[in-house]
Formats: sequence, C-alpha cells, structure tokens
Amino acid sequence: MPRVAPLTAADLPPPYAEVFTAFAGGYADFRDQASVLAHVPPALDHLYRMLMELRAREGVPFRYIELAVVTVSKLNACPYCVSHHTPLLEVEGVPEEAVAALPASDHPAFDAADRAVIDYARLVTQRAWGIRDQMFDDLRQHFTEAQIVELTLRAALAGFFNRFNDALQIDDGAAEALLHLHPEPDTAAGEQP
Repeated sequence: MPRVAPLTAADLPPPYAEVFTAFAGGYADFRDQASVLAHVPPALDHLYRMLMELRAREGVPFRYIELAVVTVSKLNACPYCVSHHTPLLEVEGVPEEAVAALPASDHPAFDAADRAVIDYARLVTQRAWGIRDQMFDDLRQHFTEAQIVELTLRAALAGFFNRFNDALQIDDGAAEALLHLHPEPDTAAGEQP
C-alpha cells in the first residue's frame, strides 16, 4: 500500500485526468504510480506527457530505452520498475535469461549497441562523475548525440522513478516476487533503515 492515499483520474481537472489516463493505461500499466503522482498534478502532467512524447517521437529505439531502464532499476533494486519494464524489454526481443543477467552486459544475446547502453546506464547510475571519454566513443559508434542525450535522460529519470516508487511504497503486487532484491535492513547489525 502506498504511503499516501491513491487518487484517480476523477480526482483531477480534465487536462491532468487525460494525461493520467493516457499514461497509466496506455504507455504501460502504471496506474499505481500515477495515483500517487497525481497529488502533484503539474509533475504528473510534465513527466508523463514528456515520456509519451519521447516514445511517440521514437528518437531512440525502444529496445535501448528499456535496456537502460531495466539496468538502472536492477542496480537500484526497484522491484516495481523491474517488474513493469521487464515485459516491455522481452517484447523487444531480449530473451528472459538475458534480462535476468542484467546489469551484466556480457550475455551473448547482447550486441555491441546493447552492451554500450547497458554499460552507460550502469555508469550514469553508479558514477556519473567519472565516465571516461571512451564510453562516449563507444556510444557514438551506434547513436547520434541527440540519442546519447536521450539515453542519459532516460537512465537518470529511471533513477528518479526508482527512488520515488520505493520511498512512497508504490507497488501493485506485481513486484512481490522480487522483494528479495532489497531486504529489510538488519538494524541489530547497525544497518540504517
């Protein structure tokens, strides 16, 4: 159960309700997330409208977007995002065992472009301050500069959604089987909650 009361499209003024409905049921099933983000209608409007526009624009093939999102979400141990984006990645032709191997990029199902995206998403998440020029040389072999910017945006935004979902306990039950990704801290051993 989320830490704030979920809202519905009916709780929002018409322009925001339209965005809520379009994203929550059309982009993928993100109703639980939308019902919490609806507490801040401008954020819902701008974030979701941007994501839908980027998807319609097809500036970066969807396979690479989903590789970045699932990689980041696994690194951040966000079961909601992993459970919601893994099926989208499988639709893009990535075999289940390759998805399971993420964030490792050395699975034989991954080609050079896939590996560059996975490695870049990992670096954006874990050490954006220390990415070497070679990574960008690798990316430029497969992507335009505009695509590199979008991949960076998508990886960073995935990190935002991971933290947003986890902090507010957004979970529709689909992620229940993945709870082992982030067990409760052992406070007796001094781990912080």
